[in-house]
Amino acid sequence: MLKNVSTEQRYQLIEKSINYLLAHYAEQPRLTEIARHAGLSDFYFQRLFVDWVGISPKRFVQFLTREHMKVLLDRGYSTMDAAYQVGLSGSGRSHELFVNTQAITPAQYKKLGKNLNIYYGFHTSPFGDYLLAITDKGICHISFVEHSKEVTERLFKEEWLLANLQHSQAKTVSSHHQLFLSDSAQELKLLLRGTQFQIQIWQALLKIPFGAISNYEKVATAIGNSSATRAAASAIAKNKIAYLIPCHRVIQKGGESGDFRWGKSRKKILLAYESALTDAKN
Repeated sequence: MLKNVSTEQRYQLIEKSINYLLAHYAEQPRLTEIARHAGLSDFYFQRLFVDWVGISPKRFVQFLTREHMKVLLDRGYSTMDAAYQVGLSGSGRSHELFVNTQAITPAQYKKLGKNLNIYYGFHTSPFGDYLLAITDKGICHISFVEHSKEVTERLFKEEWLLANLQHSQAKTVSSHHQLFLSDSAQELKLLLRGTQFQIQIWQALLKIPFGAISNYEKVATAIGNSSATRAAASAIAKNKIAYLIPCHRVIQKGGESGDFRWGKSRKKILLAYESALTDAKN
């Protein structure tokens, strides 16, 4: 049965089940109840979930709680301080993804990428369908499909209004494989388009280690501007390269996950997924 379930369908089932668990966690629902909600038998649901993240649904929920997030924040302070000080970049998944960044010129920033050649396509990740866009200088855009592919594509085109855009799955599939299908260490190049402040914030996010989390004040402090917490939050919200620039790793000081451009549920799932993988390795 699982062979007939696509990666996107798996994610949708996982997201649906996790939302149910979050809503009914206090009731401690049995596996049968969760599986029924997903429309699967106990056996297939358990197998699907373990195949996706490596642990049981009940165990996974523990990584979604506010209490767990607060523990991660406390634990992460010293780790992130060290990372910021020595300029280390965090990995983008369970193995290392080495990320190099380059910013477009101020003129291109103002002209929304005029004369820049960009190829884009839709692909499927463990966290749902997403739009991936590349240039000859690296990946310039990653956005998860939150409402529909049509809306995602329209918003992407608005971000790069004057660029030369070409839909080409064949051009983007290699980068997709590097992101989600390769088991070896990879080097990825990113092309950033933003103000100088935004780019500083996005580069600070890259230093948050895989499985760790930070808060908005901490990120502002990392670029030497502790009073710019609100501006840092705004810059994080305008991140155009989801997952690779890990804006999902920034939460509120009290342990709440906070908003996410591609949906609160997806943010919680990304955080819990990384936390579970890190816990399994330790």
